[in-house]
Amino acid sequence: MGIFRTKSIEAYQSDVQKTKLKREMGALDVTMLGIGVIVGTGIFVLTGVAAAQYAGPALMVSFLLAGITCGFVSLVYSELASMVSVAGSAYAYAYTSVGELWAWLVGWNLVLEYSVGASAVAGGWSAYITGLLRLMGFNIPEAFTKVPAEGGLVNLPAVLITLFLTALLVRGIHDSVTVNKFLVAVKLLAIFIFLFLAGPSVDTANWEPFMPFGWTGISAGAAVIFFAYLGVDSIATAAEETKNPARDMPVGIIASLLICTLLYIGVTAVMTGNMSYTKLDNAEPVAFVLREIGYRFGSALVGTGAIAGLTTVLLVMIYAQTREFFAMSRDGLIPKFICEVHPRFMTPHRITIMVGLAVALVSGFTPINVVAEMCSVGTLFAFLVSSVAVMALRRKYPATKRPFRCPAVYL
Repeated sequence: MGIFRTKSIEAYQSDVQKTKLKREMGALDVTMLGIGVIVGTGIFVLTGVAAAQYAGPALMVSFLLAGITCGFVSLVYSELASMVSVAGSAYAYAYTSVGELWAWLVGWNLVLEYSVGASAVAGGWSAYITGLLRLMGFNIPEAFTKVPAEGGLVNLPAVLITLFLTALLVRGIHDSVTVNKFLVAVKLLAIFIFLFLAGPSVDTANWEPFMPFGWTGISAGAAVIFFAYLGVDSIATAAEETKNPARDMPVGIIASLLICTLLYIGVTAVMTGNMSYTKLDNAEPVAFVLREIGYRFGSALVGTGAIAGLTTVLLVMIYAQTREFFAMSRDGLIPKFICEVHPRFMTPHRITIMVGLAVALVSGFTPINVVAEMCSVGTLFAFLVSSVAVMALRRKYPATKRPFRCPAVYL
């Protein structure tokens, strides 16, 4: 019956005292971490395709529905992260509530989201940086931008960015958080510039018909753009490295989700307000809109924002995967020597290097686009188990202090 054993919250708190990861992050850092992982190319790419093919201008409602759905999950994670303030996120919550077997399954399912997702993101980063360099007159030979299956030798930019971010994470959470803040600022600046330039020319006539595909289209659109919210759970992996997790984790998780949802709705409103949704079915709808209304630097603007966005997503995904494995190794579900914390940098350097090398190899030599579709599977499984966990812990630890309580938890 060992596979159904659970680990007490007290045992996790004892582990935290022994391993002593450095507590560097406040509520703002956690919020920026969340924005960093949620706002990727989805806002620059996915919005146009989803509006044209699924929901039309009513994609704003689709984003609202998807945001509300993720909001429920965020409330669950906020209670769990403030109560079980350890690295590991959904894995740790499963271990304390429904047992070791489910925790083990969650831990390995999250590899689909974090490591596989990071590899796909690294490939996307390479495509954007290669395109931007080409616009500037620098052409990298295709042998070093394509994987062997596509006729190249290695996707070198993907490998280099992954190794750079891995080195950053090994050096410490302070440097990683600082770089993440800067890149999130660049990404948000690109979005606000778009809203500032294109906002005044919105014509509400373009919102007619508002629901060309009906409620079915809105629902389908919500399902498609749900991908844009993947990563919200990875914020909780930072609980052990926040100064005051009881306050910082709920604030960071909920604030980042609200900000990202408002940004998604705002960009969709401005895009569909500037031209008919039928014209937005392309891979660069934000740049397309800017060019159509007379701002020719749209591609460079979106390219810069997308590169910054992909870099932060890649950084947080690698970070989240290392903390997930760190928690599993501490519990003995993978070899314990991986759990070693560097005496100087105070980071789990061994597992960070292992994850970084694995992501670099996969992104450099493997066509990942088909495998990347499995990211949603791992995430939704973690969401489901965490939702069960919060209810189980209400019954198992009814008297334990909960700095944040999820409202209407059974509903």
